[in-house]
Amino acid sequence: MRKLFYAIALFGVLSLSGCALNQMVKMAEDQNLTVTPNPLEVHADTVAFEMSANLPVKMLKKGKVYSINSFYKYGDNEIALEPVQFKAEDYPNANEQQPKQTKEYAFAYAPAMKTGVLQVQGVASDPKNGKTKETERMDVAPGVITTSKLVEPVYFAAYADHGYNNQEELIPTRVNFYFDQGSPVLKYSERRSDRGDLLSAYIAEKNATRTVTITGTHSPEGAERINSRLAKQRAEAIQEFYKREMRKYDYKGLADSIKFITKDVVEDWSVFKDSLATYEGISSEEKSAYLDIVNGPGTYESQEDALHKLPTYNKVFKELYPKLRVAKTEILTVKEKKTDAEISVLAKQIVDGSASADTLSEEELMYAATLTPSLQEKEAIFKAATKKSDSWNAHNNLAAVYIAMGMEGDQDKYADMAMTQLEIAANKKEAAEVHANMATVEMMKGNPYKAYSHLQQANSMSPGNDLSQGINGVKGSAEIMMAKYNDAVSSTSNSEDNATNLFNKGLAQLLNKDYQNALNSFKEATEKDSDMAIAFYGAAIASAHLGNENDVYSNLEKAVAANPELKGKALEDLEFATYVTNEQFRNILK
Repeated sequence: MRKLFYAIALFGVLSLSGCALNQMVKMAEDQNLTVTPNPLEVHADTVAFEMSANLPVKMLKKGKVYSINSFYKYGDNEIALEPVQFKAEDYPNANEQQPKQTKEYAFAYAPAMKTGVLQVQGVASDPKNGKTKETERMDVAPGVITTSKLVEPVYFAAYADHGYNNQEELIPTRVNFYFDQGSPVLKYSERRSDRGDLLSAYIAEKNATRTVTITGTHSPEGAERINSRLAKQRAEAIQEFYKREMRKYDYKGLADSIKFITKDVVEDWSVFKDSLATYEGISSEEKSAYLDIVNGPGTYESQEDALHKLPTYNKVFKELYPKLRVAKTEILTVKEKKTDAEISVLAKQIVDGSASADTLSEEELMYAATLTPSLQEKEAIFKAATKKSDSWNAHNNLAAVYIAMGMEGDQDKYADMAMTQLEIAANKKEAAEVHANMATVEMMKGNPYKAYSHLQQANSMSPGNDLSQGINGVKGSAEIMMAKYNDAVSSTSNSEDNATNLFNKGLAQLLNKDYQNALNSFKEATEKDSDMAIAFYGAAIASAHLGNENDVYSNLEKAVAANPELKGKALEDLEFATYVTNEQFRNILK
């Protein structure tokens, strides 16, 4: 009889447990589940969402557990996610208040997951006897919105400066002639001095001269100062000497191309102060006495009179003043250079071995690469430059050519070739161009995080404006891939003004939920490139978020006209879920 009693008692317990589980499962029909975002979205290769669960009052039973199991199902595959568990002992007020719990989820995204659904299944269980009851699976959120994957990767070939100045350069030649006190006459001894011979020899060579500037000055003592034309006359004397020499050497028409500029410095202490600074005949304290006077109040004449009273005046008058009675001549000569055509020909000869590498300087050889549009010719020239100088910028620029080749196709091959050259360049110099190119190579290899690290280093090296714009374009696309949307808006705003960067700017704004500005940026992109289908597609998404139905249709129509492959994408895109059954929408995508 005792055994029978225990059996009946156990059966009663099991029956009560099963009844409680059945009640929990039945009440689970009234549970409130919220998924955010809904539909699911991918950002930075991760699908992240938050699920909040509110259970009905009195659903939890003493000693029982209710679990919400979540699954992302796509095709024949599914990912099981960590369950949300409600233990009755954790909710002592469950008979009066709704048990609530919020959990964050994330799983790695793969392209096959684009079309799928988040499902949940409730499980009521009794830990004591292991019995369970399950609800049916329920769809709670479709997935996945892949708008972030629309980002356009940006590549940038950063060439280092070749160092060659292809513009006209003027070389200064300076000759000074000195005069006797109070005299504007260029003495025979000055004409026959080393300075005179230098000028005569220069004129005899018939150098291509742009300007001859002659500045006449005077010393500050009375005899010099009183003659207000003295400084000018000294300048004119040198000009006459120069022109006489040109006639001697038969300049003829060449003389007309030379511009003579004569200047006179009158009652100006600047020349005196400059000469005093380099004069070693008196001490620093004694020099200060002179500067106190000439920098102080009073007229030029009263200041000059005050100098007479200084104890070192006679020494200064004798040794320094004669150097102030001068006509300073500056001749600007055009530097001889090879023409662009000559540089191009010589570079080709260096490449094919018919001319020595020394025929051109490194700067000229590097410059030659800019004179051809052919990437193959650029490659050959930069290869020759690496052999000639083995400099960091030669290796960097060869890498930049490989990047440009990769942008035209076979990215993996050329990215590897570029990185080989960049590693050599980096060992020679840590330069912004090198890190910018390394970033592009990493982008080509699908590594936005590594690219971002190089871009940060490049930016820390104070790149010039053009390089900075190129860096920001690459950086903006990498930041979108990393879900740094605020940063991407900033980067693309400071990048080169082209359709791709404008599209990425709009995409970053769209992903940042700044829909109106996104729409404006997409419009700017299509103004730059009227065939940019993806920009019209982006504008359609922004319009959908803004509730502008007509703009959704008009932009989609332009997008699929430019790229018919977008028809299938739009039909599956959850961004347009509310329009799928609309006849006009479906007619556009037929």
